[in-house]
Amino acid sequence: MTEIKIDTEGAGRVKIADDVIAIIAGTAALEIEGVACMAGNLTGDIAQILGRRNLSKGVNVEMVGGDVKVTLSLLSKFGYKLQEISEAVQRRVKTAIENMLGLNAQEINIIIAGILYYNNEEKELKGDKKPLPKKTKLRYNEP
Repeated sequence: MTEIKIDTEGAGRVKIADDVIAIIAGTAALEIEGVACMAGNLTGDIAQILGRRNLSKGVNVEMVGGDVKVTLSLLSKFGYKLQEISEAVQRRVKTAIENMLGLNAQEINIIIAGILYYNNEEKELKGDKKPLPKKTKLRYNEP
């Protein structure tokens, strides 16, 4: 894990760990309509099942000079345009990193690792036996 050092004009140094950047990027990506979740490795998936939530799951951060290069692996919801979701995630993550950390986000790479399909009409609420409302198609949110 590398640490980014920021000089604050003689007042001392600030160190930002890669995990912090990964959490910011992952959280920003999940704000986009159509992103189901981040795709991680088997170890991260098992930890999430056990109740530990890893907010940096599926995010790889690399420092290139003084710039940040981020790669996000995510799962999309079925019925959304992957190109539009990817572009919205790139804009949102770039904006979040630049606004929150003051760093230049050189590259935001998106890997669509899969698509989650679900049909709310087939699922029932436990106990009530009432069907859930029909799924309505929603658009993604612009940053």
